[in-house]
Amino acid sequence: MESTTATGGRTFSRRWMLGAGATALVTAGLSACGSSGGSGGSGTLTAFVYGDDAAKVQASAVSRFNASAAAKKAKGRVRLEKVPGAEYPAKLRTAMGSPAAPDIFFNWGGGSIKAYRDAGRLLDLTGVIASDPVLKNGFLPSVLTAGGLGGREYGIPMRGMQPVILFYNKSLFAEHRLTPPTTWDQLLDVNSRLRKAGITPFALGGADIWPELMWLEYLVDRIGGPQVFDRVKNGDAAGWGDPAVLKAARTVRELIGSGAFGKGYSSVAYTNGGAPAMFAKGRAAMHLMGSWEYSTQLGKFPDFARKHLGWTAFPTVEGGAGDIRNVVGNPTNYWSVNARTSGKDAALAFLRDCASERYAKDLIANGDVPATANAEKLLDASPDPDFARFQYRMVQRAPAFTLSWDQAVDPDVSTPMLTEVNKLFVGKSSPEQFVSALQGLK
Repeated sequence: MESTTATGGRTFSRRWMLGAGATALVTAGLSACGSSGGSGGSGTLTAFVYGDDAAKVQASAVSRFNASAAAKKAKGRVRLEKVPGAEYPAKLRTAMGSPAAPDIFFNWGGGSIKAYRDAGRLLDLTGVIASDPVLKNGFLPSVLTAGGLGGREYGIPMRGMQPVILFYNKSLFAEHRLTPPTTWDQLLDVNSRLRKAGITPFALGGADIWPELMWLEYLVDRIGGPQVFDRVKNGDAAGWGDPAVLKAARTVRELIGSGAFGKGYSSVAYTNGGAPAMFAKGRAAMHLMGSWEYSTQLGKFPDFARKHLGWTAFPTVEGGAGDIRNVVGNPTNYWSVNARTSGKDAALAFLRDCASERYAKDLIANGDVPATANAEKLLDASPDPDFARFQYRMVQRAPAFTLSWDQAVDPDVSTPMLTEVNKLFVGKSSPEQFVSALQGLK
């Protein structure tokens, strides 16, 4: 699944998955061509990148690297191949099972690379990163870790960060003398007071399902800590049986029952602008959404974005094991390296540029917040320095950054998991049935 959102003049690709049945297809395709190497030949490496507007940052990096002493020393150059977004998953899958496989390729981490890892096509970067100060110290640790699988690292951060943030309408909060909640009890009190005032507390694009997932992701983290979903991400379906998952599901049902999302949330979409409009026009006071919500509002409702939009962290849950500093969402996109490339040294030399100040400045100029460790001092050049600094510090201080569940799990599991999430939110399954169904996903 891929959804795109227009954000202030550019289209932002939020998420992508291979789709049901894709793991078997990928593994079969890779096994069939198991002896083929990467496409690097005559010192030229091919890098596949998602071909949206943001690819200009990677294009600049390629030009810079090819003219550098590092490229000469490694005896290699990089050729960037921009693949149109709608074609990217299929083209990467086909290419990785052929002699023309890319040496370096863009991905989302987690479930999006699991089939390639299982087929032996990913270069394990754990030791490389640990022994290279530029890579080890060049990125925020929570983002670097989030791109891996099973405690091993397979990717280098190469685009902006995308944490999920609790946005709120500052003017509505001031009018009703409300304070952004830092605990779940405070959130419930704000919820009650807004409903009494005739205002829907939270906008929710339930028609798209993935906005519903964000609530469960944060609640499971705040109740049980990041280790609960880590079990699932690493292939242990029994992790869904953790008490934190059941409590999170019950908490969601209680929130829905209180009227927190209004009556028609299951027919409201994010992708067609329904939920953002509901929020910007004051019909809802808060919106739990990825950091791209800021750009969405700036593009569609600039006056609201500049004057009334506030942001804060998701609150703690009393008695829970999760730290309020923990973050969920899409940490970033990653470069991974084909394990069979003939130009490993040149590939790794190219990846080191992602930690450079020049690369970070290019991302900021494109409206992104980099995942590099030294980026904070550069954020004054961001379109909105205050929001950029909040987002950066949020991730910088996060002990853990949990990848969105629908990207972190095996692609065969993702679609049925989202179906179960939707059934929970629309009342077609109980919290107990929800947990049982997830445990049955393999």
